[in-house]
Amino acid sequence: MKQKKSSIILLLILGLSIFFQNNFAHCDGLDGPVVIAAKKALETENVNLVLIWVKAENIEHITHVFNHTLSVRKLNDDAQTLADRFFFETLVRLHRAGEGASYSGLKPAGRDLGPAIPAADKAIETGSDQELLNLLNDEVTDGLQSRFKKVMELKNYDVNNVAAGQEFVKAYVEYFHFAEGIYEATKKWDMVTRLIMIHKIQTMKITKTQL
Repeated sequence: MKQKKSSIILLLILGLSIFFQNNFAHCDGLDGPVVIAAKKALETENVNLVLIWVKAENIEHITHVFNHTLSVRKLNDDAQTLADRFFFETLVRLHRAGEGASYSGLKPAGRDLGPAIPAADKAIETGSDQELLNLLNDEVTDGLQSRFKKVMELKNYDVNNVAAGQEFVKAYVEYFHFAEGIYEATKKWDMVTRLIMIHKIQTMKITKTQL
């Protein structure tokens, strides 16, 4: 049981660190938390809803763009569409830059983000991480056991069979890279925790304003 819990924790760290290390994958989407916060900020004319998504040095700039957007979007529907889009682009770009991530434009809503991101969002929304833990535990268990099994199957190769030896080395490297990746991910826990809390606080504020 202790070993199972450890694997759950390790994969949770690995999965979330990859999730955030890969540029907080859904934050550049039109249905991602940053754009959702931006829309709510414009609707309520409250810039504070988006300031938490940028570094302190960018707050003044975002505030300026926000105020300019509020003015321009009142002109007509076309102006509102263009102004809103510019604000979304600027906010997401600066958010990603603050996390050391590149920016290649806003992504369409409804993208297939795989199972981990929706499960992580659902865990925050419902207050229960059990579904996420089950998902991640299954992934780390299957991933580690399958790689270990392959290494054990290939390790007793004929030393005169170079091709067989190469197959063993390939499996050996993949096995150790997988294990090392989990270990290295534990060192990134502070970054993961910080971003989770930012996401949770923002989600709570948006939900509260909708009540």
